[in-house]
Amino acid sequence: MTQLFEETAIKSMKMKNRIVRSATWEGMCEDDGRPTPKLIDFYVDLAKGGVGLIISSYAFVSSEGKQLPGKIGIQTDDFADAFRQMTATVHEAGGTIAIQIVHAGGQANPKTSGMPALAPSGGKVAQFPTEAVELTVDDILRIVTAFADGARRAKEWGFDGVQLHGAHGYLINQFLSPLTNRRTDAYGGSIENRCRFLMEVYQAIREKVGDDYPVMIKLNLADNLEGGLEVSDGLAAAEKLAAAGIDAIEVSSGTPASGEMGPSRPKINKPEREAYNMALAKQVQEVVNCPVMAVGGFRSYEVSESAVVEGGVDYIAMSRPFIREPGLAGRWSGGDRSPSTCVSCGKCFIPGLKEGGIYCVTEKRLQEQAATQA
Repeated sequence: MTQLFEETAIKSMKMKNRIVRSATWEGMCEDDGRPTPKLIDFYVDLAKGGVGLIISSYAFVSSEGKQLPGKIGIQTDDFADAFRQMTATVHEAGGTIAIQIVHAGGQANPKTSGMPALAPSGGKVAQFPTEAVELTVDDILRIVTAFADGARRAKEWGFDGVQLHGAHGYLINQFLSPLTNRRTDAYGGSIENRCRFLMEVYQAIREKVGDDYPVMIKLNLADNLEGGLEVSDGLAAAEKLAAAGIDAIEVSSGTPASGEMGPSRPKINKPEREAYNMALAKQVQEVVNCPVMAVGGFRSYEVSESAVVEGGVDYIAMSRPFIREPGLAGRWSGGDRSPSTCVSCGKCFIPGLKEGGIYCVTEKRLQEQAATQA
């Protein structure tokens, strides 16, 4: 048994291995955010495929914080039955599942949400699709409460944990970044102030779910963007979270405006291009006392195992490889250690917009060709 396939636990959340399915928008929900049987089946395939922890796609905590169509919503108690069915079905399939919660802030799409996009500061920057309206302090407090209520629902509905989305240019990341946070009040200026919204969200969640429930975060250590969040400030945020009791930090970087240094990079076709956030994850590992997850470009068993054994991270997280091959973790565990077949083309998200759900277009094309030739 390799270290990658050790059983671990984060508080009450037990995982059969150190492989995490990182949150990925699937586009499989109703317009209001209610999960569908199609989405539940998607997660069941991951559970049966042997992944240690499934982290759902980013669920919006407030209606104006919605971004893409088909996005999960956790903004209302009305979805209780559908979510309880989701968690129960995943658990029956042997899976462990956490839900990621988010407010898209200035990246929210008014065409999708029907409301103006709200951000720490008004105006438009590279990653915002439209002009954003500056949040008032009352807006901020309302959204903090919405995050806490979302986490409370997650616990009540059977999720094994909750993860904040503090990366990729969404609202928490927008507060941390001086590019998108130009406020002059208590929420802007110094990194201490820019962390205020994040820490208020975290503390409000803790008050709702208690100290024993796993609360994690996906955190940008850097925006890889001129004027954006720098590593030193990202580390300061990680330290503050760890001191406050966060249960795990998934380390990422980049925003939609970061080009080839964005969150999902192309051309991951050789080991040297894999694990592109590992250097950042190691820096986080040095300053926190909680588990650290590294995401970004993992494709091969060897690089994944090395990240744990030699790199010292606690978990490796993948996203696109599981879209093509939900059984990848089980295949590796069973002894077939050949790399993921994902070619990092990013085309899997196109059917999410056009056909009501993501899938690997490369795999589908190959299957159709094989069927034609049969």
